[in-house]
Amino acid sequence: MKRSKTGALGALLLGVSLAATGCGDTAGSNDQEMVRIGITQIVEHPSLDAAREGFKRAMTENGYTEGENITFDEQNASGDQTTATSIASKFASDGVDLVLAIATPTAQAAAQTITDVPILITAVTEPEEAGLVDSWDAPGANVSGTSDLNPVEEQLGLVKELAPDAKTLGIVYSSGEVNSEVQVELAKEAAKKLGLELKLATVSNSAEVQQAADSLDVDALYVPTDNNVVDALESMIQIAESKKIPLVVGEGDSVERGGLATWGIDYEELGYQTGLMAVKILKEGADPATMPIETLDDIKLFVNKSAAANMGVEIPDSLLEKADKVIE
Repeated sequence: MKRSKTGALGALLLGVSLAATGCGDTAGSNDQEMVRIGITQIVEHPSLDAAREGFKRAMTENGYTEGENITFDEQNASGDQTTATSIASKFASDGVDLVLAIATPTAQAAAQTITDVPILITAVTEPEEAGLVDSWDAPGANVSGTSDLNPVEEQLGLVKELAPDAKTLGIVYSSGEVNSEVQVELAKEAAKKLGLELKLATVSNSAEVQQAADSLDVDALYVPTDNNVVDALESMIQIAESKKIPLVVGEGDSVERGGLATWGIDYEELGYQTGLMAVKILKEGADPATMPIETLDDIKLFVNKSAAANMGVEIPDSLLEKADKVIE
């Protein structure tokens, strides 16, 4: 996996900041120019919310105090791409100093609308496939940030541990989300190795999730980090419980909400890592064009014993023993 167009952008912003500080009100020697951050998020759900809060924590821990020397304009698109574009246009008109775009659809809207302000993305699975960067190592324009690319093969491996006799696996995903399509392709490769037949159902919004899940006649269900599906996770949980089949999910927060298990990343730490990138841009004049996309290497095993009971699944002792977090 790969990991880690305006070269003068960071330096220009730093120069403008310094000039404005020198020309502004000099009533006190500790005066600092207000940094304005626009935050755009596709929907509200725990993982994306955690990424946002992690970003803000990184700013606070590096000398930025909300209301004193930094403001956050936090906007939510409620799952609507047109709204995401309107939010990006608002940020462009308002002249924010930096944009944080949480999840692929809002990142795409921001990148297509804003070309002269640094954009940091987070909770985006495949930024290159999404057309956000030239490459992971050399983004090439005003966009960089962090990816939440999941260990899909390890996650699907949990299906065989929880239901050794499983032959079929169902996935509900949004056909219009690049990050979901990438994960489905990874799932296809993993399923072959595991001897699982994939059955797929697509949705265009969260209201369609329950019917799509119910249409799948499978031995287990898997939820990737798909914004529409995670937004309607309770529908997936209901189907899994009614059919008495395991529901493996793509993130720890979804296990907390009632999913059965996952190998996942900590989204607050992912957002925090993105915040540290923002500090480099704002304080050191770093250029997003040359800042590689970053990832979190540390993944944790989450299991939910209550969910297992509701789904009629027995969690092997071997899995419980190595779990980083067990929800009772």
